[in-house]
Amino acid sequence: MSQDGDQKQYHTGGWNAHFIMIVCTLLFIVNYMDRQVFSAVLQLMKVDLGLTDAQCGLASTVFLLAVPIFSIFIAYLVDRWSRKKALGIMAIFWSAFTFVTGLSPNFGGLLISRALVGVGEAGFVPGGNAMISASYSPESRGKAMGIFNMAIPIGAAIGVMVGGVVAAKYGWRTPFFYFAIPGVLLAILAFFMKDYKTTDTAGAGGTNRNLGTALAAVLKLRTVRWLYPALGLTVFMSTTFLIWTPALITRVLNYDAGQAGMLVGYMGLVAIIGYPLGGFLADRWYKKDPKGRMYLAGIANIVGAVLITVAIFLKLNTIGLICAFVYSICVSIAIPAFATVYLDIVPVAHRGISTSLGLVAQYVLGGAWGPYVIGAVSDAWGGGGTGLTNAMYICCAVGVIGALCYIMGAKDYASDAERVKHEAVLAA
Repeated sequence: MSQDGDQKQYHTGGWNAHFIMIVCTLLFIVNYMDRQVFSAVLQLMKVDLGLTDAQCGLASTVFLLAVPIFSIFIAYLVDRWSRKKALGIMAIFWSAFTFVTGLSPNFGGLLISRALVGVGEAGFVPGGNAMISASYSPESRGKAMGIFNMAIPIGAAIGVMVGGVVAAKYGWRTPFFYFAIPGVLLAILAFFMKDYKTTDTAGAGGTNRNLGTALAAVLKLRTVRWLYPALGLTVFMSTTFLIWTPALITRVLNYDAGQAGMLVGYMGLVAIIGYPLGGFLADRWYKKDPKGRMYLAGIANIVGAVLITVAIFLKLNTIGLICAFVYSICVSIAIPAFATVYLDIVPVAHRGISTSLGLVAQYVLGGAWGPYVIGAVSDAWGGGGTGLTNAMYICCAVGVIGALCYIMGAKDYASDAERVKHEAVLAA
């Protein structure tokens, strides 16, 4: 709590919170549209530019590495400057380079443009998480994060469905041009959100004016010893599934880009069920047992890994597709749980940094390498449907190991969260 009696506490709930939720969620949808359209056009792009599976995977890996590498510095800026201004500027930047992606003349141009889209998107999740977590009470934060993260399947679905249909009709470049527009429009609205006060101190966590101190305050927490490996390994599974499934469907079921995009898009839309459900279950379990959020993330990912293994083994026949749909729900149930964890364990002034370190863990420790590893393994197995099918089994085993790490870290999470549970958020 501030020692200055004139300071007003930042009010949670109400219209300001809902406006923040709407703008941030819509921007998050566009964020995932611009990510996932790449997978929708992957097969057409591969043929047009003469790429291998490994090169296609590397283009995604470069994007996914740019996000965590730059997120730490941008999140530090978010914590000490202005969240709403940072979010607006980032949306304009990534939208511009989404447009440029469609102009890529060769593999080198594709790598550069996708890397710069990643730079633009790097600080969005830390900034959005910080804004939304400050706007809702701790007791309802899981539900709020569940709603916010519903943007992931919605954006992914729009990206593969609309992107696939447009690419099939007008070529793989055109969707990138269309998808650049909404990000710029929403960026303007972001500048009108009500921000919270940027603090000079972070309770027991130290000053947020020193990046090294802020990083050390988060990294010394016992929870992250299990949380970060869990994030990296489970996101290895989920990211690889998102990137390669449209191509797998095209090769195994002989669908065109539009049909494959529509099918994966439906999986994404079904996954929407998991986000509010995951937020509800995370909050409910947390009230009964503080370890519940970590347990939920672990169990949901284990079930999901088993289901996607069955789906791949059955070569995406009817039963296999049903398993893939349910897998999408399971993975989405886990996201509000772990997204809340790395907000709960740090002081208010370190929430952006904590989220950015979570992104680093997700991608550098696993997720970013998934698309390239699977592409390279697919090439080694001869490519085509058989090579890619065999390579995808790796995702499932990695996902199970990551899920077990969540369960192992549950005890530390409960004690770390208790230390900062009652810290106040001040109005700007």
